[in-house]
Amino acid sequence: MRMVFRWFGEQNDTVTLEQIRQIPGVEGIVWALHDIPVGEVWPQERIRELQTLAEQHELHIEVVESVNIHEDIKLGLPSRDRYIANYKQTIEHLGEAGVKVICYNFMPIFDWLRTDLHHPLPDGSNSLFYEYSRIENIDPFELVMQIQSNSALTMPGWEPERLAHLTELFEAYQGFTEEDLWRNVKYFLDEIIPVAEANGIQMAIHPDDPPWSIFGLPRIIRNQDNIRRFLSLSDSPAHGITLCTGSLGANPDNDIIGMVHEFADRIPFTHIRNVKVEPNGDFQETSHRTQDGSVDIAGIVEAYHEEGFTGYCRPDHGRHLWDEQCRPGYGLYDRALGIMYLWGLWDAHARGQAKSLASAQQSSKEDAS
Repeated sequence: MRMVFRWFGEQNDTVTLEQIRQIPGVEGIVWALHDIPVGEVWPQERIRELQTLAEQHELHIEVVESVNIHEDIKLGLPSRDRYIANYKQTIEHLGEAGVKVICYNFMPIFDWLRTDLHHPLPDGSNSLFYEYSRIENIDPFELVMQIQSNSALTMPGWEPERLAHLTELFEAYQGFTEEDLWRNVKYFLDEIIPVAEANGIQMAIHPDDPPWSIFGLPRIIRNQDNIRRFLSLSDSPAHGITLCTGSLGANPDNDIIGMVHEFADRIPFTHIRNVKVEPNGDFQETSHRTQDGSVDIAGIVEAYHEEGFTGYCRPDHGRHLWDEQCRPGYGLYDRALGIMYLWGLWDAHARGQAKSLASAQQSSKEDAS
């Protein structure tokens, strides 16, 4: 397991590279050029600038999240070919800089969705919260205004240039089905996977967050069956998934441990976080500790260890602790605590495995004598 940490860039993150490099076991940042409009090519000089900055702090830039997909590609409009051509060029630029994984998603209009970015927890901290019944009744325009007013920092997946055309986007998706989305994601993959493979990059799709339809929009990466179908679209080693335990864990029916075992060789990148799911469908993000939420984080880490996972891992959204002023979900303190919890689980399994191996070797010697 290779530990990395999401970072949004200078003047766009309350966490510094100097702080990140002090977290034990963190070897790189998960980054993006958030100011480049979706669909445009990422310039080589900008990529090199960030690479130089990261390397000055002894961190690599091998994981990118996200090179977001233009809505015209998801909708299958004639203009998609221009945006796909730009995407290919960005892949080539990233490959030249040594990038190994690109995390992306194929969710119509909205990326992740929450109703409260600072919902209180019993311990006095607060975190991201999803109120199921409220989403069923809220006007999406109201929700957009609420999310965008919560932070002076960019919100990943909530690009202002896209959300400024919300009315037109909803009109474009009228009558749009899951099968339409499946057809368009295959068209996209057929075009970009060969380019990714040629450049030594693995494309890793992120599950839908939350893993169900919102505002009547189709979503297709929600469960084990969906992921199985998605992976069947290409047998290229460049075609994989970002297994996010928090996104998938919002639905208690999802067997995440089973997914780790089934898809282990197609998971170049994983997000690990915990959520507490209520019977009415509400969920709130908690500490990474297994007992604090509904996701079996300990069992998931054990499954990764059993599979000999060598991919990249990052702690996902954390709580807001100790009055830290930060981007919602992306403070320093709780994510650093989460990393140490994940390392503790991993190291315990590694130690147990080493002891078992030593014991087996000793028994074999005794039997031979």
